[in-house]
Amino acid sequence: MYKRTPFRLFGLLLMLCYICAAGLQAAPQALNSAPLNIGQSFLLSSTVLGEERRINLYFPKAYFEQPDQPLPVLYMPDGGVHEDFVHIAGLVQIGSLNWTTRPVILVGIENTDRKRDLTGPTEDEEDKKISSVVGKSAEFRTFLRQELIPTIEQHYRTTAERGIIGESLAGLFVVETMLLEPDLFSNYIAVDPSLWWNQAALVKQAGERLKNGGHQGLRVHLAASSQQGIVEPTRQLAGILQQAPGLDASFTEFPDETHLSVYHPAALNALRLVYARE
Repeated sequence: MYKRTPFRLFGLLLMLCYICAAGLQAAPQALNSAPLNIGQSFLLSSTVLGEERRINLYFPKAYFEQPDQPLPVLYMPDGGVHEDFVHIAGLVQIGSLNWTTRPVILVGIENTDRKRDLTGPTEDEEDKKISSVVGKSAEFRTFLRQELIPTIEQHYRTTAERGIIGESLAGLFVVETMLLEPDLFSNYIAVDPSLWWNQAALVKQAGERLKNGGHQGLRVHLAASSQQGIVEPTRQLAGILQQAPGLDASFTEFPDETHLSVYHPAALNALRLVYARE
């Protein structure tokens, strides 16, 4: 037995050398890399929501090149880095660089529970099945009004012009906010809004709510894909808004886009309309 041990050890060593060599061949060479940053991020502790919310910000070059110049702010739900923040930030960037849009500060609000925060109350039992908690949009608006917006305006150079952009449930929240608390923002952009919520109650109530005043001077843009169940109520709401006195409303359809693909092209079009160079 003792005579065979050296041979076994030699075999094991040879095998280990082979494994190590193969591993070295397969491993990529180390690079002198660094994190890629496109903006800033901070955590905001919310008393209203009872939780911390991550806020992501993108600043156009004009913010740094013109240090005395305040800029409008565009807020967006679904604003996490792994949600819609990066591709909307890209549109904000390229628009200001190629002079097709005015520079704006983008403020993305990362989700913790979007079905809770972005939906209003509903009496439809099918709606309630999408999540264990729905219908808390009023609390989310209070968070924006009392906590987030004052924080942004206190720490950054902003004008009084505030906008909000959202798609799907976030688009529903945009429309609901415009109808219920129109003074919260100056510009409203809703892409493929989920207006089917609560049996399209927002669309049915829109005419009466617009008669209550407070909507004069607002800029509202709606966009819709070919998605059945979404394009029809969005088209209907657009017609109501375009008849409202003192409201600057527009609507664009994207018949070649689906609900999954419409946000990026619709947002590009909307930003060029709402934030056109003067």
